[in-house]
Amino acid sequence: MKLFKFSLFCGSIYFLLMAIAHAVRIKIPGLFIYFNVPSYAYQDRIISLFAFGSALFFFTAATTLSKTLIKSILIFGFIASATLTFINLSTDFISMSENINKIWFHMEVFILFLYSIWLLWCYNKLKKEEREWQK
Repeated sequence: MKLFKFSLFCGSIYFLLMAIAHAVRIKIPGLFIYFNVPSYAYQDRIISLFAFGSALFFFTAATTLSKTLIKSILIFGFIASATLTFINLSTDFISMSENINKIWFHMEVFILFLYSIWLLWCYNKLKKEEREWQK
């Protein structure tokens, strides 16, 4: 259970750092998935807002271990991975700049996907421990 809480806290910190990076427009790979793609200030502010909301959801899940919230976070992680993969495969980034290499975007999304798998594994382990505790 401690490992799961720690993992959710890490997600909260990640999204908080993402929110800050977008708010101040510092394009750090990992905190900006599309770090070398041109963006507008209003886009970064919107992303900052939603990243901050995600940080709050992860923090609340870590402190309460609410099963409903954890399930929502898991769904969010897998849908975000699928959506970002679709964006990576369907967007003509070269038309924006010839210096854009999509491999970095795929790697960042893959890490998000692995993190979602990790959270799912932790959640299933927590459920199993709860069932054993109730016996």
